[in-house]
Amino acid sequence: MSDEQSVLYGVVLAGGTGTRLWPLSRAGHPKFLHPLTGTDASLLQATVDRLDTLTSPDRIFVVTGVAHAAAVSRQLAAMPEENVLVEPSPRDSCAAIALAAAVIARRDPEAIMGSFASDHLIADKQEFADVIRRAVVGAREGLLMTLGITPTRPETGYGYLQCGGPVGDGPALRVEEFKEKPSYDVAESYVKSGNYLWNAGMFVWRVDVFLAELARQQPQLAAGVSRIAAAWGAAEQEEVLGEVWPTLPRISVDYAVMEGAASAGRVGTVPGDFGWNDVGDFHTLGEVLTADPAGNVVVGPGSDTERPAVLLRDAENLVVVPGSGRLVAAMGVRDLVIVDTADAVLICPRERAQEVKHLVDQLKELGQHGYI
Repeated sequence: MSDEQSVLYGVVLAGGTGTRLWPLSRAGHPKFLHPLTGTDASLLQATVDRLDTLTSPDRIFVVTGVAHAAAVSRQLAAMPEENVLVEPSPRDSCAAIALAAAVIARRDPEAIMGSFASDHLIADKQEFADVIRRAVVGAREGLLMTLGITPTRPETGYGYLQCGGPVGDGPALRVEEFKEKPSYDVAESYVKSGNYLWNAGMFVWRVDVFLAELARQQPQLAAGVSRIAAAWGAAEQEEVLGEVWPTLPRISVDYAVMEGAASAGRVGTVPGDFGWNDVGDFHTLGEVLTADPAGNVVVGPGSDTERPAVLLRDAENLVVVPGSGRLVAAMGVRDLVIVDTADAVLICPRERAQEVKHLVDQLKELGQHGYI
């Protein structure tokens, strides 16, 4: 095993329900557990698989909620069960990442960890691994590294990293500022300037450096996580976790740590171009997965089986998700999303796929939690 492999710990965040992928993605079976990769692998399994040249299964940790811990363990049989870190309730990404960092630091105080979302698709696994290795160089030097994605279009759905000059002799660039999701005109100016990267929410750092920065900016969160980590693996683990976890601030790691660290000159980035996609909605999924000659994408078994799940005639640019066992047939339509599940059917124009989460909000208002 190479030097990089011996030091890198992988942390995968498996939280959130993916409301824009309703009714496929539900609170009880969120999107990261679904095979939306074009293969039999779930998004979670694909995330762990792409770390296989960077680390070993005993150095991969998954932070997930109580409801999904068993399913996560089942899907990741090669990973030790104790490496599934279970949050009693969602507290956003900072608490999840800090818990993993503190648990890893107990085992190896100078470890380098990479933090990754469980629901991203990446086309070029080799290039992804190479970018991580370049980030490790900056992390060794004490920088909090974030992976920046070279923008391919003026995207308003992502945050951006404003880059400065190179840091030392390595491949890292200084991150001057984290920018919120911009308007279209601002996004266009970012892309034209060449000084901005998409913020993909993937990080690489030394655990001691991250925990020190957390203590500087978020002392309450750092103290709480430190108490939990001290009890980890001991008889009182559940008791301490149950007592302290609900008191932790609910805040993302970008707001809590990275923005302030960037202002202090402590954040670096390495640009990546490895076919990254965050599979936010059905339209995006349709763009990523292989389409038939008419531009239709069938997510799942489709027509490969002896009994077809989908029958299309004179249809174009559809994204069809058959999930009920019923046949889904469509004729004379185009640019639609059609999702069929056991208890709910969704039909909407592809261009409005981002808005599906509003239907989930509406169901909440109606008190129809069984559908969520």
